[in-house]
Amino acid sequence: MKRKILYIGNKLATKAATPTGIDTLGPNLVKEGYLVRYAGTKASKLFRFFEMLYAIVKNKSWVDYVLIDTYSTQNFWFAYYSGILCSLLSIPYIPILHGGNLPGRLKSNPESCKRLFNKSFLNVSPSLYLKEAFEKEGYTVQHIPNAIAIERYTFKMREHIRPKLLWVRSFASIYNPLLAVKLVEEFQAEFPNVELCMVGPEKDGSLRICKDYAEKNNLPVRFTGKLSKSSWIELSQGYDIFINTTHFDNFPVSILEAMALGLPVISTAVGGIPYLITDRITGLLVEENTVTKFSEQIKDLIFKDLLAQDISANARLMVENCDWKNVKNLWHKILF
Repeated sequence: MKRKILYIGNKLATKAATPTGIDTLGPNLVKEGYLVRYAGTKASKLFRFFEMLYAIVKNKSWVDYVLIDTYSTQNFWFAYYSGILCSLLSIPYIPILHGGNLPGRLKSNPESCKRLFNKSFLNVSPSLYLKEAFEKEGYTVQHIPNAIAIERYTFKMREHIRPKLLWVRSFASIYNPLLAVKLVEEFQAEFPNVELCMVGPEKDGSLRICKDYAEKNNLPVRFTGKLSKSSWIELSQGYDIFINTTHFDNFPVSILEAMALGLPVISTAVGGIPYLITDRITGLLVEENTVTKFSEQIKDLIFKDLLAQDISANARLMVENCDWKNVKNLWHKILF
């Protein structure tokens, strides 16, 4: 029997937003034979909220499970009210924990979290970080990592690392994109050939701030805007280091993709990142918002070819465990 799924999340990739869990997991489940309907396509947050609630009511006699992408900022309340409505209608629902600051939400809204997560059919976390944080608060959580189709990512070993930096994310203050631009400024004197490419859509005005800073200081920074998956994968072949400058994070697919492509990753050690990257084994970790520390790690990769090569090879082996061929079996055990 084909299981019927209603998937609730921010399905906004067609509106120039970065693809989220709903854009990858949903189609993967369809390929496995599940019947999937979506809610969360409206650009307006208010209209998107009502679209989610309406979809639950409309599909109450059809659906077997409701999957709910759950974030830690304002969109947490989308998940909360969707879950409460599912509970009232006796529909099994599964929050999928994506928000890097959800542990903070457990502290700031404990009663709301109890109503949402204790009444769910199951809570699923792509990261061990959130699984551990939730279990410390008494919640039951199943770990299912984010998945990628590993065959789409051609591994390239960088024999000699150049200061060619790649950053891929939405331009939002929580991801601290300005730090990446400031890294270029820091490097210019010692490495005149430094380059930075920043890929991603605007979200909260951060793109303009970065562009203005780069222009004012005459920095070699390229801004591509949002690119398709295939386009940024092709573009990545011209770069040697992937940098992740975020203030908050959970289990970003962009880092998995960089690892799969052979790009050594340098990231801030926030949220779930230390659960994803083992320092100096599968990547390099630095303190949050520190240009100097980032610069030191980049130099390490430039001057230590064997370190960079070991990191690339180890990261590729690690990320192969996140191939959909492996991850899909974990979903089958839950949904059947």
